[in-house]
Amino acid sequence: MKKQDMNRDWIATARTLSQALPYLQRYTGAIVVIKLGGHAMGSDEAMDDFARDVVLMRQVGVNPVVVHGGGPMINAMLDKLDIQSEFVNGKRVTDAATVEVVEMVLSGVVNKRIVQAINRQGGKAVGLSGKDANLMVCEQTNPDLGFVGTPSEMNPDVLHDLFANDTIPVIAPLGAGKDGETFNVNGDNAAGAIAAALKADRLLLLTDVAGVKGTSGDVMTELKAQQIRDLTASGVIAGGMIPKTETALNAIDGGVRAVVILDGRAPNACLLELFTEHGAGSLIRAD
Repeated sequence: MKKQDMNRDWIATARTLSQALPYLQRYTGAIVVIKLGGHAMGSDEAMDDFARDVVLMRQVGVNPVVVHGGGPMINAMLDKLDIQSEFVNGKRVTDAATVEVVEMVLSGVVNKRIVQAINRQGGKAVGLSGKDANLMVCEQTNPDLGFVGTPSEMNPDVLHDLFANDTIPVIAPLGAGKDGETFNVNGDNAAGAIAAALKADRLLLLTDVAGVKGTSGDVMTELKAQQIRDLTASGVIAGGMIPKTETALNAIDGGVRAVVILDGRAPNACLLELFTEHGAGSLIRAD
C-alpha cells in the first residue's frame, strides 16, 4: 500500500472516531444486552471479532451483557452420545437425559468459549447461567415438552455486581425451577427477560438476516410496536422472524428502551448500531 493511501486510511479512521463521540457519550453507563447466535458463533475469527467489539464497548463505558444460544452444538452432542429425541409439533422434548446434555454444552463448551474469546481480547468476562444466584427462575412451559422453561422471576443483582467490577457477564440460557429442576430456555426469550429485568437501554438480537423486511422486501430501519403487530397480522412478518419480533415486543413492554434485530454476520455490527448515525438492522421502539 502506498504511503499516501495509508495516510488517507488513517485520516478516515480518525474522522470516524471523531464522529462517534456523541454516540460514545450517549451510551456511557448504558446497559446493552446482546443475544449471540448464528454466524457469529461459527468460526474462531468471527468469535474474535465479536469479542473485540464487546471489549471496546466496555472500554468506552457501556455495560454489555452477552446471552448465547447453542442449538447446533447441542444437536451434535446428542448425536455423538446417541441420545434419541422425541418431537411434539416440531419442538424437541427435553427429557432428563437431554437437559443434562443441554447444560453440559451451554454452560460448559459454548459459554467458556465466549468467555475465553473476550478475555483474549483484553476484557474481563465471567460465565454463568440463569441458575446462578437465581438469576432466572422458571416455570415449565409445557409438560409435553419436558424441561423447557419460561422465565417467571428475575433476580439481576448479580449482574449489577459484575458491572461494578468492570466485568462482562456471559449467560447461558438455563433457568432454575422452584423445586430444583433445570430448565432449558429459548435463547431469545432469555435475552429478552434479562434485558427487561435490567431495564436495558438496548437489546441487540444478532441473527443471520439483515433485519425486519417490509412489504417491498427492503429492510425497515425503524419500526414502532404497532407496525410489528400489523406486519405480523398481514403475514409480511412470518416464519422465524415472528418469535424474534415477539421477543422484541415483550422486552419493550418490560421496560427495554429499544430492541434492534440485526445481521450478526456483518463486520462490527454492534458498533455500527450503537456508535454511528446510520445504525444497523431494524430498530423497534414502543408506540
